[in-house]
Amino acid sequence: MGRLSGRVIVVTGGASGLGEGIVRRAAQEGGTLVVADLNGEKAEAVAASLRDAGHEAIGFAVDVAERAQVRAMVAAVSASFGGIDVLFNNAGFNKPVPFLDVDEANFNSIMRVNALGVMIGMQEAGRHMKEHGRGGKIVNTASIAGRQGYAEFAPYCASKAAVISLTQAAAREFAPHKITVNGIAPGVVVTPLWEGLERDMIEKGTIKEMGEFINSFSAGILMGRPATPADLAGICTFLASADSDYMTGQIIMCDGGMILV
Repeated sequence: MGRLSGRVIVVTGGASGLGEGIVRRAAQEGGTLVVADLNGEKAEAVAASLRDAGHEAIGFAVDVAERAQVRAMVAAVSASFGGIDVLFNNAGFNKPVPFLDVDEANFNSIMRVNALGVMIGMQEAGRHMKEHGRGGKIVNTASIAGRQGYAEFAPYCASKAAVISLTQAAAREFAPHKITVNGIAPGVVVTPLWEGLERDMIEKGTIKEMGEFINSFSAGILMGRPATPADLAGICTFLASADSDYMTGQIIMCDGGMILV
């Protein structure tokens, strides 16, 4: 029996990067997985690979910032599995722009997914958990960028600061219903998101070659290297399990000692 046996777990942004790492560890711990992603084909491919390994999983295409789609996903998962026990609000993206060049389109697109998407996910899953009356876990992906601003991607920083505040607000809202709300704040994680960041920065002439930005940004990590999704999967398992039942409204820094707060 794994630590997540019998739990139905939804992971947004679950088809790649950190989300896929969370999905695969949760499946190993006995969870039933819903791999939710904007890219439905990739979500189903990850779910199929889990099923091939003997786990129970489905893929689901969803835009986390579209309430109707999130509501439909929650209803479909409830109908298929009888409810949702854990939601990982992990979907997010970044589009680096120099601070003085940030415009409304850049700011709003990032806030729409990273902040509004988290809010909608908590509302819809939390409402569902309240109605079912068996408690639940909500885990949000924040970032060190929510604790410290960076000029290269200010809107992303703002969006992750919003995630931290929304986590605290939701924890207060849902505590009477035995629903905990916590978050993780990763630092540098080797994922497709970082690869996309570097490609964007090369196009803008900010850096010259792939790996330049992640290497310089990782220089202050006390553990001596950036994280992989597997480095964070254990913390996520803890937050999704009964071991964290007395913990809510907290953000766990898991950045290898990059930001000491």
